[in-house]
Amino acid sequence: MSPDPILLMGGYGAIGRLTARELRSLHPDLPLLIGGRDLAKGWEAAAELGKAEGVVLDPTADDLGLGERPVRAVAVFYSDDRLAGLGFALARGVPHLSISSGIYEIAPEVASFMLKPTAAPIVLGYEWLVGATTVATFEAAKAYGRIDDIVIGALVDEEDGGGPAVAEDFERLHRMMPAALTRRDGAYIWRSEDDAVTAFHAIDGTRMKASGFSSIDVVGLAAATGAPNVQFNLATGVNSSRRRGEAKSTEIVIELSGQDHAGQALRTRHAVFHPQGAAPLTALGVSMLIERLTGLDGNPPTPAGLYFPFQVLDPSAYLSKLKAAGGDLLALEVR
Repeated sequence: MSPDPILLMGGYGAIGRLTARELRSLHPDLPLLIGGRDLAKGWEAAAELGKAEGVVLDPTADDLGLGERPVRAVAVFYSDDRLAGLGFALARGVPHLSISSGIYEIAPEVASFMLKPTAAPIVLGYEWLVGATTVATFEAAKAYGRIDDIVIGALVDEEDGGGPAVAEDFERLHRMMPAALTRRDGAYIWRSEDDAVTAFHAIDGTRMKASGFSSIDVVGLAAATGAPNVQFNLATGVNSSRRRGEAKSTEIVIELSGQDHAGQALRTRHAVFHPQGAAPLTALGVSMLIERLTGLDGNPPTPAGLYFPFQVLDPSAYLSKLKAAGGDLLALEVR
């Protein structure tokens, strides 16, 4: 008996296609529905994959225009302002993962879950690159008995724009959220104007001008580690690999300070690196989340609940797949 398909809403976009290819490579017989407003693009992407189908979705319909058709899980790759995918998933009791919302848009998703807390697992998938930052930070944090400061610096290469949906997300987030949510001395504040201007050093040591960015990683890392100081900064420019004359890549610099397990002062710098850019690293996280949520990895499906990606992803499996893709979690010189 064929398993129910995974519905990829916006599955013919840049990250959606990469996620679909990743799932297909892992599960050759897994049926996929490539959904969106453009049926032709859906079928084009489906034809590349095999055992996939393009479908037109109606966000105003409770059933998304799919009727009684069964679906195993829903992944959303664009800003679903009607929460159509979430409503569909909760009604069907199937996992839901959205990666395009911003931290200011969390309330509708949380409210929907609170009213149906036992219906399905819901993942707030808008951590930076869907788990890449948090999984790596927790790995680096193993050396610490106490963490006082977490500073994340994400470097987006100027040639690594992603697809139209990614550009639309960035434009929307910057317009609606000009200040950066930050934890400082145990209190949550909003950095803006001069307070949001900063810099960090890339993997190759180049100093990059950056500005504060409101990422849900801040609250997830603060809650999980208890660190009183957590900030996320974003820079756009030429990344380390392209400065060496190689292809564009993506990098996330993680700076921690606090005390080790013996109570001695400790500072470390690490970086997440992926040689093909942000979209493939995002697709890695999404595909692994879908596997874990649905039990495609051979383990029991994830129970109903509201999750950060790092609560669902298996860290060792994630880092192993990152290395297999040519990426790594690098230890950097402390500056």
